[in-house]
Amino acid sequence: MTAETDETFFPEVKAGAEAGTADGSSADEASADEASADEAPTALDTGPGELTETQLEALLFVAERPLSRSEIAQLAGVDLETVDACIGDLHVTLGERGIRLVELGEHVELATAPEAGRLIARYVGADAPRLSTASLETLAIVAYRQPCTRATIERIRGVDSDYTLRTLMHRRLIAELGRSEAPGRPTLFGTGFDFLERFGLTSLDQLPPLEPEIAERLFSTAADESGAAEQDGLGLAGESA
Repeated sequence: MTAETDETFFPEVKAGAEAGTADGSSADEASADEASADEAPTALDTGPGELTETQLEALLFVAERPLSRSEIAQLAGVDLETVDACIGDLHVTLGERGIRLVELGEHVELATAPEAGRLIARYVGADAPRLSTASLETLAIVAYRQPCTRATIERIRGVDSDYTLRTLMHRRLIAELGRSEAPGRPTLFGTGFDFLERFGLTSLDQLPPLEPEIAERLFSTAADESGAAEQDGLGLAGESA
């Protein structure tokens, strides 16, 4: 509770601080007692070197962003093996609950279970905006081929995809992951946590397998990749010009 709140609900606290305590002790002594009380650990303090399922769940619940395994280990004062074991246990515990543990690379966060999606959508007032055929096609390419460049996406689709990519980025279904080493260093695109949440996945490993003919279209040979790299460089040079 802040000092302002203390003064509002307990005016005698402020008076005691100014005029001394009821037993005649000075304000300085009272402040020293308060400081000692602040330093004393509470019953909920666990100290470094410990991480339980309950603590991990609570930490991810209050976190406003996905947390990395190393960040969790540093906060708890434990090694990465302990964090991984705790994550595995929490996965099992939440398996049949309304909250699920979602993993993407080194990061984890909590998300609602996919089977609760329609009910939650009613609560928030409307269903999520539906994706067009072009957006779904582009998103599928990014999801399976990531990280990939715009030129690679357009080579597979056969049409300009700049507007579609910007739309998917605006909806946070894809994100920029960095730069390619190809000429011109074009942007690399991939999916994030919002993609997993939207489609009810806990990791990219849960993406459904592709049919052979679709897989052949998505995954090109080394020669195709070399051609795509040249297109990336030329496209970026054209934009700069």
